[in-house]
Amino acid sequence: MRLLSQIWGTIQVYLFPCLEEELGPLTEKVKKVVQILELVRIEDHIEENHRHRGRRRESRKLLARAFVAKAVYNFSTTRLLIDQLENCPSLRRICGYETVSQIPSESTFSRAFDEFSQRDLAERVHEALIETHQKDRLVGHISRDSTAITGNEKPMPRAKETVPKEKRKRGRPKEGEKAPEKEPSRLERQRGMTLEEMVADLPKDCNRGTKKNSRGYKESWNGFKLHVDCADGQIPIACILTSASVHDSQVAIPLAEKSGQRVTNLYDLMDAAYDAEAIKEDSRNRGHVPIIDSNPRRGEKTEMDPATKIRYNERSTAERVMGRLKEEFGGASVKVRGPRKVMTHLMFGILALTADQLLRLVM
Repeated sequence: MRLLSQIWGTIQVYLFPCLEEELGPLTEKVKKVVQILELVRIEDHIEENHRHRGRRRESRKLLARAFVAKAVYNFSTTRLLIDQLENCPSLRRICGYETVSQIPSESTFSRAFDEFSQRDLAERVHEALIETHQKDRLVGHISRDSTAITGNEKPMPRAKETVPKEKRKRGRPKEGEKAPEKEPSRLERQRGMTLEEMVADLPKDCNRGTKKNSRGYKESWNGFKLHVDCADGQIPIACILTSASVHDSQVAIPLAEKSGQRVTNLYDLMDAAYDAEAIKEDSRNRGHVPIIDSNPRRGEKTEMDPATKIRYNERSTAERVMGRLKEEFGGASVKVRGPRKVMTHLMFGILALTADQLLRLVM
């Protein structure tokens, strides 16, 4: 928190006056871009490589700064970003382009975005941001939830089974016969996996998903799901992208492992979709207290005691983060295709949102 205060003081006392003297009055949106860029320092995570033949390529550091600005402005397309860079001299200069002629073409932006996706740039920068400002903090609650991400591509057809399942005989096995072994579920398989293996085992292709909204009605969409762990203060800690059809419970343990490598927390807050004994056991094994809403699928719903219910209400943190991501940082306008590029687009938004929330803590 002290480091955040120092950064905020430097921005307010030194950086803004210098920029306004050089560029003139800054709009509130441009000031927000400056604050976020100064906190995330995305250019420090990029190495420029000029050792190749041919024309000198555009600086990836400047392009990365521009993509962060795109998330802050909530632009749905790169074309809108380029137009803003051309028409707003202060934003253009802050991103590193002195004149309009220096702004790269749309195709150059596209190639750079593909490179950032292959390197998981936005995810790595977000991890470093959490490592710097949240590692030493004791987090009270981790709120876990997912949100629907509408894709810009056709859903993949379901894969047909190449080997038909063996038909099981009805009833109990005869004396001396062994009952066929049941195939372990994904939650059972995850117990002996590393984080990388668990994430690789999750489907990520665009397909059709259905879930109940806050009013209890079913909604369907083509695309993906973004699963997020959020700390108190509406700070996203870890994110995983899956196919839309993946049930929330399948991602609980990988998310817990990912968050556990970044922060220390006391309580895990989850809704009824995560009501599974394997998830509760994993949470306890990590030294956490799982608070999970009861799922009445096996009988009557079990009500929480008043004190637990008050603590469970903190889970609305995750819903507010999802809302901000979609309304303010590009989460509702995914135009790229492929899970890796979709994740990069969303993570630029998560990165900007995280920086904005961290700065709000000291403002």
